[in-house]
Amino acid sequence: MLKKRHQKILTEMLSLPTAPFAEDHVRRYVFDFCQRHEVHVREDKVGNILVHYKHPSCKLKRPLCLCAHMDHPGFRAVRMIDDQTLKAQWHGGVLPEYFPRAKVRFHSEGRWVHGRVVRTQLKTRGLERPQKMVETAEIRIVRPRRAVVVPGAPGMWDFPDPQIRGQCIYARACDDIAGAAAMLSALDTLTRTKAKTEAYFLFTRAEEVGFIGAIAACQLRTIPLKCLVVAIETSSVLPGVEMGGGPILRVGDKSTIFNPDLTVWCGRVGDALAASDKGFTYQRKLMDGGSCESTAYCQLGYDATGICIALGNYHNCNRVHGKLAPEYVHLGDVENLIKWFVGLATTKIALASGNPPLQKRLGQLERRYDRLLKSTA
Repeated sequence: MLKKRHQKILTEMLSLPTAPFAEDHVRRYVFDFCQRHEVHVREDKVGNILVHYKHPSCKLKRPLCLCAHMDHPGFRAVRMIDDQTLKAQWHGGVLPEYFPRAKVRFHSEGRWVHGRVVRTQLKTRGLERPQKMVETAEIRIVRPRRAVVVPGAPGMWDFPDPQIRGQCIYARACDDIAGAAAMLSALDTLTRTKAKTEAYFLFTRAEEVGFIGAIAACQLRTIPLKCLVVAIETSSVLPGVEMGGGPILRVGDKSTIFNPDLTVWCGRVGDALAASDKGFTYQRKLMDGGSCESTAYCQLGYDATGICIALGNYHNCNRVHGKLAPEYVHLGDVENLIKWFVGLATTKIALASGNPPLQKRLGQLERRYDRLLKSTA
């Protein structure tokens, strides 16, 4: 079960408003958290946040860099059309059929303003398989009456603050705020224990429109090139993946296979954790439902792989019933994700070329059967 201090971080972050290009509330939370924990934090030129933890005695040649994005599919307010109607830009992968009459909320000038979608404008998007997607929407303000939504305010589907039901937590946006919360929880553990290590934590912007923040971070060299990059996601459940079965070592996505040596290293650290902690489990899967930031990092000069946790109602879409719904993740998966992050940051297992445990097993098999193989040739 999720530790109380980790649950507090998760719940607080899942309560925050966010949308692509409107991540200010999440950014402020990360900055405040880092200042309280007295770790170095800075923004790059496009608003990505890089956190750096380093113990004075640590001299790692290749420190870990964990990455998660701060946005979620949502609206960004453009302007009030009249005293009851708002025009808003939509960013993210939700099909047009989910929009008609949908309830939404915008966070403007310190309060939530609630409304309903009354009209959408579509635009053809996509390079490989172009399709019509929502470009802008008109929102009828419902309450408070006569409320004004300022330009740039983030808008989300109108669901309650986080709620724990059984072993899962339901929220307006788990993708990828749950991943970002797990990173801060790992940072909390490192600072509390004064871990003798070095690690970076990158929080990116505008992932939902094609990992634009991550691309910019690569171009700006926000992440030091020496880092071992592990991008974190919450990913739609696929066949062979069990929610509650632990975080998933994501060997690739729809576009690419990630760095094999780094993927093996993450698995070896996971195996070591499982051997020492009976509560730790993880899964391994090609999560090819979509593309993620790991692809950008791999293509733009970094050694990178990915880890994710299973997500219910991906992008707030309940595809069984064809309606919008809160996203949800398993609390045990989040806690094991945090353990894995700490393990990756503090492990003594060195990154190696190939797969040393597998090479050892193959050698044992060869020696065991070599004489028999040759004698029957």
